Amino acid sequence: MNLSIRQLRAFITVAEHGSFSQAALQLHLTQSALSGLIKELENQLAMRLFDRTTRQLHLTDAGRRLLPSAQRVLNDIHALAVEAQNIHNGHSGQVRFAVSQQLAASVIPDLITRFQQHYPDIRLHLVDCSVEQVLDQVNNADVDFGMGPERTLPPDIESNLLFALPFYVALPADHPLEQQASVSWQDLQQETLITLNGPFTDRLAEALPETVAEHIRHPRYSVNFLSTAIGLTRNDLGLTLCLPYAADMVRRNGLIMRKITGPVIERKFFIYRRKNRSLTPSAEIFCRFLNEETPYLTCSN
Repeated sequence: MNLSIRQLRAFITVAEHGSFSQAALQLHLTQSALSGLIKELENQLAMRLFDRTTRQLHLTDAGRRLLPSAQRVLNDIHALAVEAQNIHNGHSGQVRFAVSQQLAASVIPDLITRFQQHYPDIRLHLVDCSVEQVLDQVNNADVDFGMGPERTLPPDIESNLLFALPFYVALPADHPLEQQASVSWQDLQQETLITLNGPFTDRLAEALPETVAEHIRHPRYSVNFLSTAIGLTRNDLGLTLCLPYAADMVRRNGLIMRKITGPVIERKFFIYRRKNRSLTPSAEIFCRFLNEETPYLTCSN
């Protein structure tokens, strides 16, 4: 049995109008074409659906019993088409994405809020984790894509630059460097530093002159989390390095930020995704939104 949508629509329309001529007009068919569809359907079902006389048309008992099922099938097909169109247009769907923890705790909540104002029917599922776990999530196809700072990539992952952020120093409001509009790396050589363990500091040191890099590699305190470094700075135990998205955390702790120059060193952030794997329409829309929000992400106030 190979029922078609055209056959079901013809059956339902004739039943609703009680007339081949009126149904043919609504479906923009000739009466003979409409009669042919009904005949095909009856042959496939091996039963009559209508009793016909020269003046009247009535559903048979079988036709009355099958009509609700035919209507449900056609409604379900219509709902399927609408949902597919909504997904294609980005009006609905879901996106699962992984974000490095510091980004997830700072700018991502506000970005999600503003995205949902434009696309309330797209469900966003955030996975906050370490940068290395972001890459694992993408590599294992547990998420549609990931966001995080630059890392060495496995062969099956590709990256697209999202934005780049300059380094800042967080310091107490009464610190002598507070008087300067910006701070040089050489200025920091005379300061007690608090740095983060791992690639955040290692990659920074690689981009600096050796004398400055040595000071960065051998700080007074080396911790795992920026929140810890900020807490130590708040208690005058040293100065810490951060990126613009940490501005709220810095302010909440009564500290200030100064951009580090001479030279300006930037940390690049990327969208990570598996090679040769297409994003869903919803994920494409969210990625486009993130790229459009780059000016906001790079703002430090």
